[in-house]
Amino acid sequence: MRAEPFALFIGIAYASLGLLGLLPAAVVPPPADAPPVQLAVRYGYLFDAMPVNVLLSAVHIALGTWGIAAWRRLTSPMTFARGLALIGIVLAVLGLVPAANTLFGWMPLWGNDIWLHAGTAAVAAYFVFHPALAVEHRASLRSDRRQKSVPVAEERRHGHADRRLPSSGEET
Repeated sequence: MRAEPFALFIGIAYASLGLLGLLPAAVVPPPADAPPVQLAVRYGYLFDAMPVNVLLSAVHIALGTWGIAAWRRLTSPMTFARGLALIGIVLAVLGLVPAANTLFGWMPLWGNDIWLHAGTAAVAAYFVFHPALAVEHRASLRSDRRQKSVPVAEERRHGHADRRLPSSGEET
């Protein structure tokens, strides 16, 4: 798989997660032992599995939009993979640190969100570091076969490049 289909798949997945996090029917209230967050708008568990709030849903929608734009070649798919690997690692590490697992009160990053962000970062890193996938194919770099041929300089053996024409010393 190349980076473009990866960007499309991740883009659709993250945009869907972000949009589902904004639906009241998909989010259940957090349990009593869940860490408190300052931004409690749409705060809860998406399908009773992953903690979300409006800011995390907005981040997921932004990542999804970036992935779909990378698939459409509005941005580079390899840049998207690099950025997603970096963002995923940062969010996963922040989720592992108890003092920062709510991003200082703004976003819930604990629980299954750690697995989501770490797994996404690992797959994105595969696309970043795999040598066969690192080469981007650009249409503008392809040679055009319909280019006009450049005339060849005179051939040294016969005095003219085109052998059908008489050389400079022969009669016509």
